[in-house]
Amino acid sequence: MRHRFLFAVLIGVISLPAIRCLAEKPNLLIVTVDDMSCDSVGAFGCELPDTTPNIDALAAAGLRYHHAHVQVGNCYPSRNVMFSGRYPHNTGVEGFYQVNDPDYPHMVDLMKQAGYFVGIRGKVSHSTPYQPYAWDADLTILDGEKQDMKNAESYYNSTRRGIEMATDAGKPFCLNINISDPHKPFYAMGKSGAVVDDKNVPTRVFTPDEVPIPGFLFDHPDVRLELSHYYSSVRRADDCFAAVMKALRESGQDEETVVVFLSDHGMPLPFAKTALWNHSTRTPWIVRWPGVTKPGTVDTTHMISAVDLLPTLLDIAGIRHPDGFDGHSFLPTLRGQQQPGRNMVYKVYNENSGGNRSPMRSVQSKRFGYLFNPWSDGKRIFRTATTGTLSYRAMVKLAPTNPQIAARLELFQHGVLEEFYDYENDPDALINLIDHPEYADEIAKHRAAMRQFMVDSNDHALAAFDHRDDKQRVSAYVDKVQAEADARRAKKRRGNVKGNAKTKPNPKLFQMQVPDRATSGAPFTVSITHRIPSSLGEQKFHVTIKDAGGKRIERIIRAASGDGELKVTFTIPENLSGKSISVAAFVGEAFANNLMYRTASRIRLGPAS
Repeated sequence: MRHRFLFAVLIGVISLPAIRCLAEKPNLLIVTVDDMSCDSVGAFGCELPDTTPNIDALAAAGLRYHHAHVQVGNCYPSRNVMFSGRYPHNTGVEGFYQVNDPDYPHMVDLMKQAGYFVGIRGKVSHSTPYQPYAWDADLTILDGEKQDMKNAESYYNSTRRGIEMATDAGKPFCLNINISDPHKPFYAMGKSGAVVDDKNVPTRVFTPDEVPIPGFLFDHPDVRLELSHYYSSVRRADDCFAAVMKALRESGQDEETVVVFLSDHGMPLPFAKTALWNHSTRTPWIVRWPGVTKPGTVDTTHMISAVDLLPTLLDIAGIRHPDGFDGHSFLPTLRGQQQPGRNMVYKVYNENSGGNRSPMRSVQSKRFGYLFNPWSDGKRIFRTATTGTLSYRAMVKLAPTNPQIAARLELFQHGVLEEFYDYENDPDALINLIDHPEYADEIAKHRAAMRQFMVDSNDHALAAFDHRDDKQRVSAYVDKVQAEADARRAKKRRGNVKGNAKTKPNPKLFQMQVPDRATSGAPFTVSITHRIPSSLGEQKFHVTIKDAGGKRIERIIRAASGDGELKVTFTIPENLSGKSISVAAFVGEAFANNLMYRTASRIRLGPAS
């Protein structure tokens, strides 16, 4: 009996840190939907009844922000803003491509360092600067099987698994659950607009005759058909959200969990997605923090944006901020307090998923919005995924005989250099007031605010903005960033060809020797024996050590030529978690076009003796 009692006491002592950790740090559940406009949500004024009963229930239990925006009108760069706290020109993620050498910490790094279990479901490749990243779990794949991204039950299963894994690890959880709807394909809609079979039927299906037509579109049978499928997909997203919340409630950790809900940008139709108008970036942002946020409250005072998300999450969790954030925590507003300086947001757009550059910038106050579109020169044609929609094709079809729609098509395709809107009276951005003398003071104020945002964040578009009256100089800026995008994509293609052709390292260039064990806080030396032909001259060796999750700890670059040996010494961090590290080395200017590479994995990691 005495042994059994001592064993119980010992187990209790061992468990205390985990219990204390769970008690001191709230769980974080960040749920996003994909391509959902703010006014598609009932709690945010949707004209169509019953689109989002479960999201509405969260709003009734928490705090919703009336003036909340994302920074970017398309997914990949928008999500990287959320989880970096930095604008795209400061993360390098301005389009749909990887940045393999980020010089800033991501949410995953910061949360893991603070003792959180960090998992993700959906949008995995869109949420970090490169992949694979060091998530504790990719909950998109359960038991070796990728989950159906449109299936509500699968979101229940993923959320439940993530919470269970965190509990088993004795850690609070930080889960990012990304719901695919209402991103295309819409419910039961094929690429050509034809109705198709869809096993994932939402709990309510809307019909073309009942859907509202956004003011930035027009009433037409094809538009109504597309919107009916969109709103049915909104309802399916709500079904998926209900499944997520069910898993949270069943875990028994509902009251210890901060729930954050938002969309990554507006609906995937013309004049919404891949743009920076109010309806493009306004997001249905809800926060429910039991015991802190007051149920059913609406903040109409403060403007928040996606760049503020990570700083706020860190403050909620009591984690110190790293240097370099562009965003600022809005924690005081969660407590119902006033926070000065929240009267404008800065929004950016650079590149679509095909690498086409159409740079835009916007500064928005609660009433007004100013936009600067350097891509618009009267000749360039805007390229975006929304040109594949029924609504866009209907616009093209009607334009020859309908002057009003022809004018809208002209704006969509060619844009204008500057725009200014009174969103309070013109929420659909239909009347450009940029030359209206009555608004001259407000336009000047918003231009000045934009310039200040550009200066403060080191935006590469600043020179083009400062010389916006010089069409040639503005056009040269767009040509420059497009050339950079083209070069990046060409380099990636060449790297893919070389990588596919070289399935095995070339042993003639270098050999790598590593110790079979690493010790926390101690030196760790990698030996590189090289034989570089004189024709290659001097080359750079990139040697990297990574933690057990594949996250880079440190990289050292050394130059060498001819025959010889390099000794590259790292110091293993004292607080490094995990049971092993790995080493990777390549020779060349960049990995995409390296001459050869080698890796060594599962090097045992032990504590300092």
